[in-house]
Amino acid sequence: MARKPARAEVNALYAGDMTTPQIALLALAVGLAIGIGLAALVFWAYRARAKVVEESSTRVPQGTVDVLESMDDAACVIDSSGLVLAISHAAARFGIEVGATLDNPELRELVRTVRSIGASSTETMRITRPGVSLDPRLVSARASELAARLTLLIIRDVTEQERLDQMRRDFVANTSHELKTPVGAVSLLAEAIESAADDPAQVRIFASRISAEAARLGQLTGRIMSLSRLQTADGANDFGPVAIDEVVAASIEAHAVQADSAGVELMRGGDRGVFVRGDLQILIEAVGNLVANAILYSPTGSRVGVGVKIEGETVEIAVSDQGIGISESDRERIFERFYRADEARSRRTGGTGLGLSIVKHATQRHGGEVRVWSRPSRGSTFTMVLPRIDAPMPETTDRKTKKRAKKAAKAAAVRARNGETV
Repeated sequence: MARKPARAEVNALYAGDMTTPQIALLALAVGLAIGIGLAALVFWAYRARAKVVEESSTRVPQGTVDVLESMDDAACVIDSSGLVLAISHAAARFGIEVGATLDNPELRELVRTVRSIGASSTETMRITRPGVSLDPRLVSARASELAARLTLLIIRDVTEQERLDQMRRDFVANTSHELKTPVGAVSLLAEAIESAADDPAQVRIFASRISAEAARLGQLTGRIMSLSRLQTADGANDFGPVAIDEVVAASIEAHAVQADSAGVELMRGGDRGVFVRGDLQILIEAVGNLVANAILYSPTGSRVGVGVKIEGETVEIAVSDQGIGISESDRERIFERFYRADEARSRRTGGTGLGLSIVKHATQRHGGEVRVWSRPSRGSTFTMVLPRIDAPMPETTDRKTKKRAKKAAKAAAVRARNGETV
């Protein structure tokens, strides 16, 4: 009977079937697997350590600092304790400083909300600046998580945008309201003419009133267009040297007839030969509005003076009257669109309430400002302050410049004869 082979003999037999290269490949595979496992373990350890360092670090990345330095909006980076670590240049306007805590409670609450939800958030709020408690600013604040312990806060001041939007809404509403009056009057007068078709005398009366309302409507739309052009002007690229002597002379000439009919004497004085950089037509219209206003509110037998004075690098064009004056409460609003200090008088004389607003915007477009002094029953003085320039070379004041001045004066005179007052 045959003997069964022992286990050791079987193992030796199978071992004897593997060649030396096979054994080497097997060892290499085992070693490679062990090496990959160790490398993965080391890589994971480094990643875990880097993550821990990142979560516990409060160092602001250099790239973020560079971005903050180039931002126009107020912005800052805050750590988990509320400490400000980096800021943009504009952040100082809101009292945000490096090394200090964020003081504003609304902004702190926004940052806390972002840290709790882990997502960006934007809110619109009113905040006060340090030392200017009476001037709250409307801002759009956005907070975003920058790192585990860092939050980026961006504050955009939208106060001016809100003001412009409100002005635009008010302008549209006021314009619609003002246009309704002459349009409604023309409609009613047309119906009256139709009803009085058999009465020539009544037809003539109604027709003259329609002409007056049409002139008022044309004056109003013209002034609205002038104001719109001033507000939407791209800049002063088309400005050139303008002689103030020409501006004053054209403004007085344009309103000489109005002054004579009102029994008011126009006077001119002050410095001569002064030049500014600007638009001749706009300046004549602005000064003319002041002269027309002064005549309108002056009693018969009084004087209206137009004076020019050099003050350092500026020139002052003052228009003074001896009229009824303006109360202190009205002085705060007289440059608003459609505002009339004397509503009944303005309505009676056909005023639009846009003249002084045009003066204000025209002066601002030329880089200046308007000042007003007034006392009830003593009169008023409106002063346009404009940047002065040196007199240009003689060849620059050529025929074209003089022709433009005459054309502007003629246009102003036509408006004055048509009774276009502010």
